[in-house]
Amino acid sequence: MRVWHGRRAGAPAASEPGSVGSIAAVDFYDQVLRELVFALGAALFVANVWALVRRRADARRAARHAAVKTRPGSPVRGNRLAPAGDDDLAQAPVGRSVLYAILGFVVMVWGLASIVNS
Repeated sequence: MRVWHGRRAGAPAASEPGSVGSIAAVDFYDQVLRELVFALGAALFVANVWALVRRRADARRAARHAAVKTRPGSPVRGNRLAPAGDDDLAQAPVGRSVLYAILGFVVMVWGLASIVNS
């Protein structure tokens, strides 16, 4: 009766020096996934906080642009009807930005905790 030890005949064991076992590959991909979770959470958090910081400047720029558009004799006056997907928000919505910033912070902390505990 032959007993299988979890490796091919002639293949080095994962504990032997110089071998590349499946455990090392899984650890590598686990670490990359943890870092990606951390990076995506941090990006979501930073981008939404930045949108909240720039909110006032965006409102001023949108008001200036709207004033130019409605001025008599303006060359862009006739372009009132924009395509449906072409509308930009004048300001970042506060509720959505705060919610996404909190979500990004939670994901970032979760990713950081996963990295530290590994």
